[in-house]
Amino acid sequence: MSSKKGGVSLPDRSGAGNDGIISRFSSSISQTPMVYQGKRVVSDAAFVAKKLLKSTGKAAWIAGTSFLILIVPLIIEMDRDAQLTELEMQQASLLGTPPPPGPK
Repeated sequence: MSSKKGGVSLPDRSGAGNDGIISRFSSSISQTPMVYQGKRVVSDAAFVAKKLLKSTGKAAWIAGTSFLILIVPLIIEMDRDAQLTELEMQQASLLGTPPPPGPK
């Protein structure tokens, strides 16, 4: 038989009826219907959030690519037209001719 010097020896916890009060309390709390329903609500909310995030990402992709394909070329063309009109007005003012009529 070996002897240990110093310290306190704790009782063996291998017995089935020897559970601590904290573990009994936590197991009784974790098995209540309220906890089960709370876990189910959190799981459902996570599922809905994941679906919403996925569909929002798809919508953002569609909107972004549509903008790049349809709107950006239109903006570039309108800017070119405005620069050309400005250049014509500058040339007309340098030559002394009346400026061309602008859009009404």
